[in-house]
Amino acid sequence: MSRFVLMAGGTGGHLFPAMALAQELRRRGHDIQLMTDHRVASYGDGFPASATHIVPSATPSVSNPIKFVTAGFKILGGIGVAHGALGRVKPDAVIGFGGYPVFPPFVAASLRGIPGILHEQNAVMGRANRALAKMARLIALSFARTLKAEAFAEKSVLVGNPVRDRVRNVAKVPYPDLDAGGSIRLLVFGGSQGARVFADLVPPAIAELPQEIRSRLRVVQQCRAEDLDRVAETYRQAKVNVELASFFDDLPERMAASHLVVSRSGASTIAELTAIGRPAILVPLPGAIDADQKNNALVMEAAGGGWIAEQATLTPLSLGTRLASLLGDRDVLQRAAAAARLLGQPDAVTKLADAAERLAAKGNKPQ
Repeated sequence: MSRFVLMAGGTGGHLFPAMALAQELRRRGHDIQLMTDHRVASYGDGFPASATHIVPSATPSVSNPIKFVTAGFKILGGIGVAHGALGRVKPDAVIGFGGYPVFPPFVAASLRGIPGILHEQNAVMGRANRALAKMARLIALSFARTLKAEAFAEKSVLVGNPVRDRVRNVAKVPYPDLDAGGSIRLLVFGGSQGARVFADLVPPAIAELPQEIRSRLRVVQQCRAEDLDRVAETYRQAKVNVELASFFDDLPERMAASHLVVSRSGASTIAELTAIGRPAILVPLPGAIDADQKNNALVMEAAGGGWIAEQATLTPLSLGTRLASLLGDRDVLQRAAAAARLLGQPDAVTKLADAAERLAAKGNKPQ
């Protein structure tokens, strides 16, 4: 048995692939511990770790000198906390899943001589991973072409983005029948925290759909708690069958039951859509420095599994037009579902677990 410390920021985008790897490594008989930040309390329920270590971290702000210095001191403190914890845990290897919360513990592991893997979920290598890449023994990529990872090609390997057991369990569910006159199931969600733009745009877009489509629609939509009442009222007036919640813990099953998804294009969302094989209208999060969500969505669109809708130009009218076109064309949706599934890598977690075991087996123990 080996001991692994997984390092991930405390949001779903980083925790979900870490959780998938933890599940697989535990099945193989290994001990798993987690290093993360305070947000794990909201998103880390059910993480299969024998212990969880909260490590202080911060995101440097180059535009604000005071915040930059403050963040620097917090990161140094986090390195110290992680260094002490790793000395007690004595893992055989560590695996980091990106984001600035991974920076202090991964640096601490490097200082202790503990071998590490960095996993990059997005089609653009993140800033934290780029800063840590020289310390990693191996960089595991999710996309065959990952921007800003070119300098580390010699130690990079394509494994895909691991998906949780819950996703793998429904990955082989066939695309639902879309019979003429039957129900059309639409799933709308905006990541682990929801997205206000979907509360603003999707209900009025659906309200303007032709009656023959609206009468068949069964909408499941994630909303922020503060948006639930107004969204519900819009759907009520449009006489559309809808189920609303601020969070769905059975999202993979709902995804598998859907004919079309409207969502952000975070790495975990793309991994789950493609593993299950469901077409999607993808609305990348705007304003990201590296445009990671847009680049993720471009891969899916190029393969024919989805359609990008830029938030800056999206309106209820334009979204309604796109929905009417797609929901009225069974063949287009079925072809897109098949294309999405071809992109899926449900065995990504097996490949990453194999790489972790190989690294641990080299016996590079901390001194």
